[in-house]
Amino acid sequence: MDAFTYRHGELLAEELALTDIAERFGTPTYVYSRSAIVEAFSEFQRAAAGRKVLVCYALKANSNLAVIDLLARQGAGFDIVSAGELQRVLAAGGDPGKTVFSGVGKSEAEMRMALQAGVRCFNVESESELHHLNRVAASLGKRAPVSLRVNPDVDAGTHPYISTGLRENKFGIAHEAALAAYRTAAALPNLQVVGIDCHIGSQITDTAPFLAALDKVLELVDTLHAEGIELHHLDLGGGLGIRYSDETPPSRAALLAAVFERLQRHPRGQQYELLFEFGRSIVGNAGVLLTRVEYLKENGGRHFAVIDAAMNDLMRPALYEAWHEVLPVRQPNAGASAGVDSGSTRAGGHGSQGSASPTAPTTSSASAAANTAQPIEAVYDIVGPVCESGDWLARGRTLALAEGDLLAIGSAGAYGMAMSSNYNTRPRAAEVIVDGAQAHLVRERESIESLFALERPLPR
Repeated sequence: MDAFTYRHGELLAEELALTDIAERFGTPTYVYSRSAIVEAFSEFQRAAAGRKVLVCYALKANSNLAVIDLLARQGAGFDIVSAGELQRVLAAGGDPGKTVFSGVGKSEAEMRMALQAGVRCFNVESESELHHLNRVAASLGKRAPVSLRVNPDVDAGTHPYISTGLRENKFGIAHEAALAAYRTAAALPNLQVVGIDCHIGSQITDTAPFLAALDKVLELVDTLHAEGIELHHLDLGGGLGIRYSDETPPSRAALLAAVFERLQRHPRGQQYELLFEFGRSIVGNAGVLLTRVEYLKENGGRHFAVIDAAMNDLMRPALYEAWHEVLPVRQPNAGASAGVDSGSTRAGGHGSQGSASPTAPTTSSASAAANTAQPIEAVYDIVGPVCESGDWLARGRTLALAEGDLLAIGSAGAYGMAMSSNYNTRPRAAEVIVDGAQAHLVRERESIESLFALERPLPR
């Protein structure tokens, strides 16, 4: 969250006040920092300098075309899990030859589109998929490059919903069944075996699970080598965690250094190109969800701040009970200290728990009240207007709030907008990328009319 700092009591994205963004584009709005995205990806590049490494950005974290375009300019490859994501890569100018197609349920239509586009590799997750892909490739007169995703039965030590490397998960081919699957792939005439893939989960905060999975992969690589099946690359997946609260994940450089050190000890470890599939660790802390307090209320001794963002905008708390920092955009008593530079205070601590869019909403009437109302300090649950008890974005946060105040929900750059929905017929938020003191609208706020434009009433 280094790109989001306080200056004179105002929270800034790079050099631009979030209050200015709210005035121009309305709320709720996702706000991303260009410099934070570039720097996160560049750290991976610097750590991999001098080695055969392709860092693929996992689109599922945040698939905005501007984000894809920005990373394509930095030389990123891409990890996709659907034909829709492939079309986004192509629309943003990404290179299909640096794109790997993952996912447990690719349709034959998706396979055909990816083959015609010339993706670098298919990460195959079952023997049945091998046969489907072979058939599609034959119909096009092509050989499909394949890498088998092997499930090493390694516990990533993360939330069960985002753990993917255990025996009971739906992903990949069991380690003990992988050799037979590789033999099948090598025998199919329209497939070309090029690599091995392994991804054990997301929001991993320790190097040990990565290295344990790598050991399982290298064990299988040795077995394949003895069988005469030679690989060109090792795809070690992604899943590096970020700091939401008090997590202490390894740095990007530390993770890659540990992987390189382990490979150094393998007799053929240096001959393989390495692929990674990072998403959250590139964009997660590069974004916030900007929202406004509509109402303050108290029920049975519990205090609620009802905001204009909801679970449809940021699903992670309702789905995973995920923790996101809640930051006041204007610190209490900021006006009294206006003109006194308190320095640039990082927004990532624990102190408190283009042009305007034509469809941006008008500023809430509560915002005017915020100029005169005295903040009320309390322990708040931050909740949205959706008709579900699970519609909360944060719980038990000590804040001094008034109706109309702006809040920034931290670490929202990954799996925020990408997982959003139109539940309760709510238009999805606008998206803005800040570059220095400039704001670029990279997705307009949806209109209500657009939500049912494809629907039709029954004939009368």
